Amino acid sequence: MFRLTELSDIDLDQLFNLSPNPYVILDRELRLVGMNDAYLAVTGRSRGELLGRNMFDAFPSDPESVPGRMLRQSFAKVLSTGEVDHMSLVSYPIAGSDGQMEERYWSATHTPLKDEAGEVVFILQHTVDVTELHLLRSRLADDGSLQVHAGLLRRADAVQGQNAALGAEREYLRMLFEQAPGFMAVLREPEHIFVIANKAYRVLVGREDLIGKTVREALPDIAGQGFYELLDEVYRAGTPYSAHSTRILLQPREDKAPEERFLDFVYQPIRDRNGAVTGIFVQGHDVTNLRRAQEAARDNEDRFRTLAQSLPTQVWTATPDGRMQWCNDQIFAYSGLESFYFDKDRRSEMLHPDDVPRIAAAWGEALRTGDWLETEIRLRRHDGIYRWFISRAVPIRKDDGEITLWVATNTDIDEQKQTETQLSDLAVTLGHRVEERTIELERTQEVLRQSQKMEAIGNLAGGIAHDFNNLLQVITGNLQLLAREVAGNEAAEKRLESALAGASRGARLASQLLSFGRRQPLQPKVINLSRLIREMDHLLRRSLGEAIEIDTIVGGGLWNTLVDPSNVENALLNLAINARDAMNGQGKLTIELGNAFLDDEYARQAFDVRAGQYVMLAVTDTGDGMTPDVLEKVFDPFFTTKPEGKGTGLGLSMVYGFVKQSGGHIRIYSEPGSGTTVRIYLPRSMEEEDAVAESLGGGASGGDETVLVVEDDEAVREITIGLLSELGYRVLRARDADSGLAIIESGVPIDVLFTDVVMPGRLKSRDLARKAKERLPHLGILFTSGYTENSIVHGGRLDPGVNLLSKPYTREALARKIRQVIEQGREGAPSRSVERPVSAIAASAAGQATLADLPITVLLVEDEVLIRISTADLLQDSGMIVVEAGSANEALAVIGSQSVDILITDVHLPEMSGPELVLKIREALPFLPVIFATGDQNVPEAEALSHAALIVKPYDYEMLLTRIRAMVVLRSGD
Repeated sequence: MFRLTELSDIDLDQLFNLSPNPYVILDRELRLVGMNDAYLAVTGRSRGELLGRNMFDAFPSDPESVPGRMLRQSFAKVLSTGEVDHMSLVSYPIAGSDGQMEERYWSATHTPLKDEAGEVVFILQHTVDVTELHLLRSRLADDGSLQVHAGLLRRADAVQGQNAALGAEREYLRMLFEQAPGFMAVLREPEHIFVIANKAYRVLVGREDLIGKTVREALPDIAGQGFYELLDEVYRAGTPYSAHSTRILLQPREDKAPEERFLDFVYQPIRDRNGAVTGIFVQGHDVTNLRRAQEAARDNEDRFRTLAQSLPTQVWTATPDGRMQWCNDQIFAYSGLESFYFDKDRRSEMLHPDDVPRIAAAWGEALRTGDWLETEIRLRRHDGIYRWFISRAVPIRKDDGEITLWVATNTDIDEQKQTETQLSDLAVTLGHRVEERTIELERTQEVLRQSQKMEAIGNLAGGIAHDFNNLLQVITGNLQLLAREVAGNEAAEKRLESALAGASRGARLASQLLSFGRRQPLQPKVINLSRLIREMDHLLRRSLGEAIEIDTIVGGGLWNTLVDPSNVENALLNLAINARDAMNGQGKLTIELGNAFLDDEYARQAFDVRAGQYVMLAVTDTGDGMTPDVLEKVFDPFFTTKPEGKGTGLGLSMVYGFVKQSGGHIRIYSEPGSGTTVRIYLPRSMEEEDAVAESLGGGASGGDETVLVVEDDEAVREITIGLLSELGYRVLRARDADSGLAIIESGVPIDVLFTDVVMPGRLKSRDLARKAKERLPHLGILFTSGYTENSIVHGGRLDPGVNLLSKPYTREALARKIRQVIEQGREGAPSRSVERPVSAIAASAAGQATLADLPITVLLVEDEVLIRISTADLLQDSGMIVVEAGSANEALAVIGSQSVDILITDVHLPEMSGPELVLKIREALPFLPVIFATGDQNVPEAEALSHAALIVKPYDYEMLLTRIRAMVVLRSGD
């Protein structure tokens, strides 16, 4: 039976049954779902006979009869309009106590019962048996006798009894009205005067004194919110009005702040018998708590979905009974499907058919026990390929343990599975692989021994060249000074020329030794080799002779490379001359330029080379070629196949050292009778081509400026002073850096500091130059050295802005370089420098290591824990150092305690926004690169920031890594 809601201590079911008037409740299919005892008494039926039966099956009637049509039309009207319908008189036969059908007359009222959405779910039928009253009226119309009048008096007494019953019923209904869980009120007349208001209504508005007052008098606090006007319109138009979750501000007392509430309510016009509106029935529910719970649930769901969409893994949720509820875009992007389903009976077509029974059993067990699910599955990608995933599902529970949701992730483990398969295969063929590895190890060890040998010889050569250059400097300097004294003595001049030529050959030999040992001070430029080759064409043809045909091939779209142009020229000239000798002065030389990519497999097979993009320079001749035993020694210093006295054996060694020092790779291909090809691979540069300045030429000129010479080798110091004095300069001398600094601090005017690089004592030459520059900002600095693995050369490259004159040098070279440095100092252009924290960039700039050798330190600011963890793991796996911060304040604390190279921050942070955080950090680190990682498509506040980039969630991790490296490398070049 349909049960009314129990309120307080009153049994409403009992009150319903005690009503003297018949009531019955029908559902939308007109099935009898509840009735009171009065109804059973009138119809002479039991509940067991009636419950669940259709009204017209329980009480048959002809559908085409007038009463049958009236009754059906009334029910249809209530269901379609949702309004009360009255039937003043309808005849309907009913079985009497003797079982015979008896014609009876009824008055009926059909009232709709609605749900929270305003839909009619039940009909309450109230009936009154008016058979005797109808017959009485009929008799009065036909017979006016006294006997009839007497019967009328008896009926009047009966009506009086019925009135008493109706009064009791009215009191019962008033009690139900008062105790109803929703708020209700009745308003009369156009002024909306309160006639009745139940307890729920009075509690809602916070007032008891409502009856007899108009709405405007009783509820002044709702003025201006549109409710007065809405009531006026309902009364005027006679049209019901319903609202859902409508906001209202109530302020019962002036000493309290207005309280926000949300209401579902209906304004139903009340009409008299003529259809005129006489009042308004107000009914509704306070849904404030429900509204706030729904908003909180929406906020939580939005946060969860934002987080889930930002994750690189597949995320899905399911209802407690295992039905797929939601999944993130990763699943759709992976599968290419437009819908995804998963429940206890169906499986998505993404799943591998062979896995379905196992997954169904595992999922069913998890649903039964409420335990975590963790299983491996194969999912089909949009291109039809299946990949292995590990699927994990976790139940979300209420405080009482009831499961409300399943949250699950699918993580790609295909590479791990492949690795496991490969390991399994490896175990099967372990014997063969061990043998192969042994052979490969022996080959690698041989390559390593060769590399170690070359490194050892290089170290020896570099050390010899250092001392040798100092000796040559003394010799060449004295010879040049002596040439001034014997001018005009032809025999003496010839001897001096021969001595200088020998010293020059010694200097070239020392330079080749340095180049092989990778200690040549390179000055790399971003150049395009095609232009350099064209400019060398005339020199090559003159060096090789007319009998050698030269063919130059340049590939389209040739990349730039970062390399020392003069060393490239020397290397190419060396290779061309070697080719000329191999062809005995006649043949064809092919010079080829092109872009090349050396992959990981090549890098693994070839020792000491990195995979990547390179510019290839190849030199091919048509000579006799080389045997394998010659090829093994071709890069060894002093090894040559030329006759004695025809070569030093340092040409290819010099090329090898230069290429390795430039970060490149060299490979020789040759067979007897098939000629030789030498391929040089130089790293690609992404920068624009630099303008290569012409070498300073012209005669040597002196001056009258003051030069401070700091040199620990007495012989070199004296010859240098002699050369500078002859050029007209005033010369001050110091034997070490401490003595040089004392002279500078004495206040003596100095134009140029000319200092050796390798110095004894506490103070190093680089520190001397820095302190000198602090005291004399326009002072010119010129370094000299015969050995360049020191504080001004790093990775084989001269530090930016450093002037170096390598030993041994000629009087003319010294004069030109001193003059150049003096002119630079006079320009007074301060060198560009930026204060940086001691980080990868600063360490590289300070000569501690190259930027490529040092890990990048990243400050990652992200308040979502899962995103921060996954991103930090990826960056650390890529070799970076990650400092995590969950808020802006944590990030500021990090900046104050350690150095970083780049900042990655979300835009929406707890204490302040990402752009605000960047502005605070840049007060201390004005040039720190910044990447905004956010779900927003743009960040207007960040558009004006320099060294800043935007990457939108969910972002591709490879793109993030590329952006980090590009921005850090760019800053290191500032």
